[in-house]
Amino acid sequence: MAKNPITSTVDFQKDGVQHGFLNLPYSCDQSAWGSIRIPVTVAKNGEGPTVLFTGANHGDEYEGPIALFDLARNIKAAELYGRVIIVPGMNYPAFRNGTRTSPIDGGNLNRMFPGDPSGSVTSKIADYFYRTLLPLADFVVDFHSGGKTLEFIPFCCAHVLDNKEQEEKCVAAMRAFNAPYSVMLMEIDPENMYDTAAERMGKVVIGTELSGGGTSTVYTNEIAKRGIRNILKHAGIVKGDLEQASSTELNVPDPSCFLFCENSGLLEPCVDLGDVVVAGQIVARVHPIGRTGAQPEEYHAAIGGVFSGRHFPGLISAGDFLGLVTVPL
Repeated sequence: MAKNPITSTVDFQKDGVQHGFLNLPYSCDQSAWGSIRIPVTVAKNGEGPTVLFTGANHGDEYEGPIALFDLARNIKAAELYGRVIIVPGMNYPAFRNGTRTSPIDGGNLNRMFPGDPSGSVTSKIADYFYRTLLPLADFVVDFHSGGKTLEFIPFCCAHVLDNKEQEEKCVAAMRAFNAPYSVMLMEIDPENMYDTAAERMGKVVIGTELSGGGTSTVYTNEIAKRGIRNILKHAGIVKGDLEQASSTELNVPDPSCFLFCENSGLLEPCVDLGDVVVAGQIVARVHPIGRTGAQPEEYHAAIGGVFSGRHFPGLISAGDFLGLVTVPL
């Protein structure tokens, strides 16, 4: 396989705190010999485990970048027993553009693993993480929220894995993160996702969905910052006790948990995020907008549980995700 063109201005093996860039050559109309410079921080003190923190895998999700820029600004190598790698803007072109996918090639980074060093810009970023950064990590924490089109209860998640010993370690990390909700999440389309690639390498992997709507709040930013502090302690990289808060454990057992829209229209929520629903309960209506007098479509929960995710904009299209019901563990 070809060598990845991305180079790093930091030395991942060197002790201390280094701030630099992952440098990807990119020739375009605005800069013939230009490059994309993805900010990165590495902090290391001796031997020990490595945590790889990433944000803006999708560029319109902000709690991760806020918490990780804060971590990079304040981290001190002398307080560490191991290594911390921080990439606040993983899909940097998308992050700078405030969009889920890259404005350069339309690439959804979280659907492009393991990547291709000879492919598009987004494929090259995926390949660099897959072949260079993930092998360095013991723990992988990838921050997500709903972006501009989705909204969730604030949760940390892990996945059901074939390797049960690895799954137990992921669940332990999820619980240590201590978000208000902890979810065993079944992904809709896991095959080429970043966390799937990391899990197949045997890493301890957790992710988040921290609200959404293309913004962040004081509440959700603090969940992310507290989760970072807890994971560093859980990994043994920072000494101290975990910051405890109440967390509700939930599960996504099968596809019946997901609701999708069948026709375009105006979305009327009938329950709020965090509400307990029963099977058959109306959770949303979609009103046709082409004429008055038409009846709305009703969408019912197929399973009882907690209403945990929803489409965010007021208008919705056929095929859009409409809602998620999770089941208490």
